[in-house]
Amino acid sequence: MSIRGRWRVVETPGYDMAVAGAYILFDAVAGEFVFDCLTGSIHGSCDGDAIQFSWEGNDEMEPASGDGWAELQQDGSLEGEICLISGDEIPFIAHRAKTSSTAC
Repeated sequence: MSIRGRWRVVETPGYDMAVAGAYILFDAVAGEFVFDCLTGSIHGSCDGDAIQFSWEGNDEMEPASGDGWAELQQDGSLEGEICLISGDEIPFIAHRAKTSSTAC
């Protein structure tokens, strides 16, 4: 099963982040995410049930960048981490959104 599509972030373990409206989106060669006031454009090839990527975006309206990863779990959830160059590593758990703006 592919991780392509839109995922609704349901938890950021260890971080006090608002998850209402938080999502991560993967298509064949790119994607995007919104976690509270952290947003980014993802650069990385999505060819299966896992991805490692780099990203560029904003953290509280300041330029930010880093890398990350995501992996499909046996229960159908997506687990991963968004890492900022500043050192923060934000884990996340996501569920597939009911509808997707990206063809899978």
